[in-house]
Amino acid sequence: MQLLGLTIGDAAGVGPEVVLKAHLDPRVPEVARLAVFGSRQVFEYYIKKYSLPLQVTTIRKPSEASAAAKRVHVIETLEGIVDFAPGRVGRDAGKLAHASLLAGARAAAAGEIEALVTAPTNKTSLRAAGCDAEGQTELLGEFWGGGIYGMLVVAGALRILLLTRHMSLREALSRITTASTLDHLKLLNESLIKLGIEAPRIALAGLNPHAGEGGLFGREDLELLYPAASAARAAGLNVCDPLPADSLFGRAFRGEFDGVLALYHDQGLIAPKIVAHNTAVTVIAGAPHLRVSVIHGAGFDRAGQNRADATNMIEAIRRAAEWAPLWNRKSNI
Repeated sequence: MQLLGLTIGDAAGVGPEVVLKAHLDPRVPEVARLAVFGSRQVFEYYIKKYSLPLQVTTIRKPSEASAAAKRVHVIETLEGIVDFAPGRVGRDAGKLAHASLLAGARAAAAGEIEALVTAPTNKTSLRAAGCDAEGQTELLGEFWGGGIYGMLVVAGALRILLLTRHMSLREALSRITTASTLDHLKLLNESLIKLGIEAPRIALAGLNPHAGEGGLFGREDLELLYPAASAARAAGLNVCDPLPADSLFGRAFRGEFDGVLALYHDQGLIAPKIVAHNTAVTVIAGAPHLRVSVIHGAGFDRAGQNRADATNMIEAIRRAAEWAPLWNRKSNI
C-alpha cells in the first residue's frame, strides 16, 4: 500500500469536493493511505454542506495518515481562516492552493510520500495570490529542480507528451525547434520507461496538415521536425518521422505506438478528452518525483453544488499507487 499526498486544489472550485468523495470510494483504501495538504476548515465546510459521512483528522506529517475508511487526514498548509466563496476567484483560495502544492512538493522531495496527487487549481486565483507560474506543472517542475520537464497525458492506451503547454498558439509555434523537439522526444522516451514500458515506440505529430505534404503546406515539418526525428533515432530511440496529426492519435489509441509527442496544447488534449475524459490523468515528465493530476479544471461553474464527479480523482489516486514503485526505482532508465 502506497502513502500518497493529495492537494486540496482551489477551495472555491471542485477540488475539495472530489478529494472528499474519493475518500468514500472503497477501492481507494485498498491501494493507498492518503495525507491531504489543505485546510480542515474548507473540508469541514463541504462535508457539512453536502452531508458527507466523513470525519476530518488533523495530522502533522504524512506518516500519521491511516487507511481508515471515511476519515480525511489533513495537514494544515495555511494559517488562519480561509475566506472563499464557491465558484468565485479569490486571493485566499489561491494562497491555500499554492501553499498546499508547495507543502506536497516538499513532502515528496523529503521522501515522506511515495507520490503526489493534485486537485485542480484556478490560474486567476493563483495569480491573485502572487503566484505567476504558468500552471501546476511549471510550479512543481521548477520547485523540484528545473531542467526539461513536461505534461504527459495518459488516457487508456494514449500517452501524449506536450511540447508546449499553456500559451498562445503564436508563442507555441515560436518554441517548436529542432532542439526542443529532440529534447522532448528523449523526455517522452525516458518517462515511458519509468512507467514500465521497456522499449517505447514513439510517434511525432506533424505540425502542418498532412505533416506538410513534402513542403506543399509549409516547410516547418521538413526543416524542424524531420531532423529531430533523425537525431532521436541516431541516439537510439524508436521514433518515426512526423505523421499527420489528424490520423495519428487514432493509430496510437489502437496500440500502434506507446507514446506520442504533440506540439501544442489542443493538438495533444482533444483526443484523450474525447476517449477517456473521466479517466485521463497527467504526469510531470522529467520530474524526480511522481506527480499525477486529474485532467479537468477547477470547475467553478459547478462548485458548491454537489455535482462534481470524483471518478477522475479516484483514477489519479489509483494510477499514482500503481506507478509509484516503477517511477521511484533507481535504475529504471
